[in-house]
Formats: sequence, C-alpha cells, structure tokens
Amino acid sequence: MSRVRRLLVPVACAALTAGALAGGEAAAAPRPVAADHTLPEDTRFYVDPEAGAARQAVADLKAGKTGDALRMAKLASWPQAIWLDYGTPDEIEKVVRKKMRAAEFTGTVPVFVLYNVTGRDCSFYSSGGADSPEEYRDWVQGVADGIGTGRAVVVVEPDGLALLPKDCPEGDADGTRTEERYANIRTAVDLMEAQSRTSVYLDGGSSNWQPVGELAGRLIEADLAKTQGFALNVSNYQPTDQLNRYATWVSKCVWYTTEGPLEARGNADTCASQYYSPDAPNDGQPGNAVDLFDPSTWKWTDAWFDRTVGRPPVRNLTHYVLDNSRNGLGAWIPPAGKYTDAEPWCNAPGRGIGARPTADTGQPLADAYLYVKTIGESDGSCRRGTAGPVDPEYGIEDPAAGAWWPDFAHTLARNAKPALTFNTGR
Repeated sequence: MSRVRRLLVPVACAALTAGALAGGEAAAAPRPVAADHTLPEDTRFYVDPEAGAARQAVADLKAGKTGDALRMAKLASWPQAIWLDYGTPDEIEKVVRKKMRAAEFTGTVPVFVLYNVTGRDCSFYSSGGADSPEEYRDWVQGVADGIGTGRAVVVVEPDGLALLPKDCPEGDADGTRTEERYANIRTAVDLMEAQSRTSVYLDGGSSNWQPVGELAGRLIEADLAKTQGFALNVSNYQPTDQLNRYATWVSKCVWYTTEGPLEARGNADTCASQYYSPDAPNDGQPGNAVDLFDPSTWKWTDAWFDRTVGRPPVRNLTHYVLDNSRNGLGAWIPPAGKYTDAEPWCNAPGRGIGARPTADTGQPLADAYLYVKTIGESDGSCRRGTAGPVDPEYGIEDPAAGAWWPDFAHTLARNAKPALTFNTGR
C-alpha cells in the first residue's frame, strides 16, 4: 500500500464514522448554546457522515484514485444541509432524531431543509411533495418532533415562495392553490418556531429571480415576521457579494413596507429592485436603464434605497442565510446565441464551491453562509432548448434531480474558490 493510500484510508473511514469529521473534532464535548432561536456566531454546523462525498471518497479510494479520494474527503469534512423530502411522519421523525443525537454528541448544529410542500416545483424536474395540506402538516410535525429541544437550523421549502402555483405554466386562475401554498408554509413556520431552539429561514429563491419588492411581499405573506429570516441561492450559483446586496434590499423593503411611513405600508411592489429603479436615468425605452439583471447598474437601486428608505437600525432589519455550495466562480454565462433556452440554473458547467460554511460572516444581516444544496447532486435532465435527452454541455443525459453525480461533485470541488481544504473546526 502506498504512503498516500495509507494516509487516505483512515480519512475515508473517518468520513463514514458518525461525528468524526464534525467540526473537525472527534467526540467533541457539546458546547452550551443559547436557549432561543438566535444563531450564535460561534455555531459549528453538523457534518453528516452519510453524505455523498464521504461515500464517494471511499469509492474513489477503492478504485485506486487517491487524488480524487483526497478531494472528496476534504469535501466530506465540511457541513452540508440534510434534505428532508420523503417518508411518513414517523419515519421522518426517526431520521431527524438520529441526526439530532449525532449533532449533540459532536457539539454541532444540523441544517435541515424541508422540501415536501404540496405541488412542489410546478411538476417540473423536482416535482412531488405531500398529497394534501393535512398530510404536509403531519409530516412537518414529524420533523418538529424529531428536532425536539435541540439546536437546529431549518430552511423552509426551496422555491416554495419564488415559484408559487400562480407562476406555473398552467397558472392559478382563482388563486386557490397559491393560497394553499402560503397556508402550508405558514403551517411549517408555526410548527418549527414552536421548537425552542430552532432557527427558521424561509426560502426566497435567488437574486436573479423575483424582484426585490415581489419577494419582500411574498415573504411577508408567508409570516416572515415569525421567523429568523430568509434564505437565498439554494441550488443556485449567484456570487456572494451580489446576494448580500440583494438580500439587504429585501430586508430594507420589508422594513419600509411594514414599519416605515404609513403611505408605504403594504406596498412592497414600489421598492426598487435588481431590475428597475426610479432613480436610474431614462434610456428612451419603457422603464429605464435598470430594466435588466446587470449588477453594474445596481448603483441606482442603492440610490433609491438611500434616498427613500434611508438607514433603518440594523436591529430592525430581517436577517438571512446564503447557500454558497456552488457559487465560488459565480453564475454560468452561456455562449451567446447557442441555445434557445440555456437553463443556466441547471447543472451549470464549470462551476465551483464557494466560501466555507460559517455563522461568523462579517455581514450584519447575514446569519450564516451554508452549503444547502448537496454538492454533487444533479439538478435534473437539462436539455437547454434541444430535443434531448442528451445535455449538449456534457454530452450525456444528466442524472435525475437529486441523484448523485460523481463527475459533477469532482468538478465543483476541483474548482472551489477558495481552494478546498480539510475542515479543522477552528
């Protein structure tokens, strides 16, 4: 056995031992945590030894690919969220309770993702979810029972608000399904917030999706005020600096239209956005110069918020978390004119992992940078406007949504920015 292989064997085995890589310390003594919903800055997040990267490290090692195994072992040492999208209430309670016990043993905090809302993803690649609001409520209660009084972070329903039923191709003429979606998410908020040390974040899509005011209004409607904030960029690729800027606008818009001047109350759609600002010079076209997603023009949106909203106290603004699992190199820009629908959100080629997970972000409103999307799982079958089924960017048919894709995992890890290292837990 080579020296490199001898070094990797214990690393790969450790990746499969519960808690051994959590925070970089085996069997660490639990740290005291605050008995409320606030996420402390010294929070260390739970590393799941059953994550795909740990299994891939072992598979690569057995295949004699020591370089690949080392790369996956590094990835396996970093905390990633645990997605909950299956099972009966009893089954999911047992799964969550097991993860909570492992996290308590290592003095870390697990991040869970609720992804089971009725009518999920407009019947697209990630379709599914509970069959009824009653079934969804019982399922979420199972998650809540599994968490109990332990410390946990919960991201509620990726795309659940950014892609409402009324946004689906078939629409929602009478609004019934859209109101059901809001009711389901409010139910999840109530059940999660009933747990004494659970930090809850409503998913809000990403900075290249809903306009600032539209997202602010949807978050408010979904009982944002009861939560610890919102989450952005789950399964997306937008760069961290742009996300922080967009998130700050959303937070200010929420404050302005709920606690600001009376004339602004309930009018979130009047907030300037990443697409439009009344302060921008007119370019002779409908709207004005900020009518496309172009960060170079965001100064006009900053100007509108400075002039209209001012600088409300940070303590009055909504907080947020960001998913940095795939944004190290920013978003993929497809070749001009190559595709009728490039699907840049779908298994974007040549991307890399972003800034490491931490609750000490240095940003006053950012509670944490996380790896929410499981690094290495496919977004689904991407055809980019072609007849398919082959993805023209990869020359193969992409794995189904949520399926483990070793080559994709290695690409993201290889292109990590900053470069991927072992998590020391310090």
